[in-house]
Amino acid sequence: MNSVQDRIVAAVDRNFENQIQFLEELVRFRSLRGLENEAQDFIETALRKRRYAVSRFRTDAGKIGIHPAFSPATIDYASSWNVVGCRQADNRAGRSLAFNSHVDVVPAASVHRWTYPPFTTFRQGDWLYGRGAGDMKAGLVASIFALDAISDAGLELCSDVQVQSVVEEEITGNGSATAFAEGYVADVIFSPEPTDEQLVCANAGVIKFRLSTRGRPAHPREPQAGQSAIELMIRLVGHLRELERRWIEEGRTKTLFKDLPNPVALTFGTITGGDWIASIPSDCSVEGRIGFYPSEDPKDRAGEFENFLDEIRAADPVLAGEELVALEWIGCMHGGYELPEDTNAEACLRSAHALVNEKANLQSTVMTCYLDAAVFAVHGRIPSLVYGPIAENIHGINERVSLSSVRRVTKTMALFAAEWCGTREYK
Repeated sequence: MNSVQDRIVAAVDRNFENQIQFLEELVRFRSLRGLENEAQDFIETALRKRRYAVSRFRTDAGKIGIHPAFSPATIDYASSWNVVGCRQADNRAGRSLAFNSHVDVVPAASVHRWTYPPFTTFRQGDWLYGRGAGDMKAGLVASIFALDAISDAGLELCSDVQVQSVVEEEITGNGSATAFAEGYVADVIFSPEPTDEQLVCANAGVIKFRLSTRGRPAHPREPQAGQSAIELMIRLVGHLRELERRWIEEGRTKTLFKDLPNPVALTFGTITGGDWIASIPSDCSVEGRIGFYPSEDPKDRAGEFENFLDEIRAADPVLAGEELVALEWIGCMHGGYELPEDTNAEACLRSAHALVNEKANLQSTVMTCYLDAAVFAVHGRIPSLVYGPIAENIHGINERVSLSSVRRVTKTMALFAAEWCGTREYK
């Protein structure tokens, strides 16, 4: 490393304990869907303290169904706020950069099964535990402290930089879609999702849905008079596994997806049904998601899903009839992407990664989940790098992030920003 790089890396090390304390404080905010505002206040205050020009704007429900980057949603976005800190360079000479992260987290699942309460934090060896510690508050904090390190090294960037803290990533992507639609773009997007220090080279598209079945409620003394909505749903889910198998087989012709055991992952995340233990249940609903392949139109895949339900109704007399099964689109309906090969942005990341990791080569991976980077890659054709720390049990019990990995990633992000944007001595 040259002297400038050494100064930046040393600045990350000097401030790392403060970085982890900042991360711990952020993890303690229960930034579940609709409850993100306190965490966003915290981020906004931190950015203003660092003299960023801060914009705070609602997720824009008015663009759903109009702007192609937006996905269906069923909630009121009146209190759904995104925060972007911008720092404009004097005498711009380099390339602009936006660090994009989401502050929203998923629920903590079975809280009683966590070793420590999920919205407290606990350090044990190299690990920091807490819901959202890995996905992806560590990355959000790393973006702030990576830029701090450049300033603390007595340097300033030669081009504009943004720190984006958005909501809705875990369900629709409409927070980043709003940022994109409002013009918060750059020459490269860098999203520090937990990727185990690998670069995402391809990302699946995702559609999310709610399915409902309508039964006939009855008393257990005459069960033959009723029809269980829960049993109808079990039958329906069994049929949908055939659709999953079809889409998995399509992946065998996709170079980047052909070796994955299940690149589309039909999953059912919630189920509700029935209202009394001794009644044949009247209604049941499940919410779920299924993936598909880059470059495909999510609306086409949604149409295939709808057509498959029609096939089920035609083939299975138990499920026949429009009134027995209903479908709603309630979340992400977005395409995936493949990262173009040999971009300057990727070369810059590879260089930074090698500097921090003793010349180790940067490995690539494929993500079969939704990523906000897709908004910028698909709709803006902007190189979008997804690279972040090692984390375990994300969306699970005892989620945790590796602190040594966070340190390495922060250094890599700082060196990337310095090379990509260019630096000069701070005046």
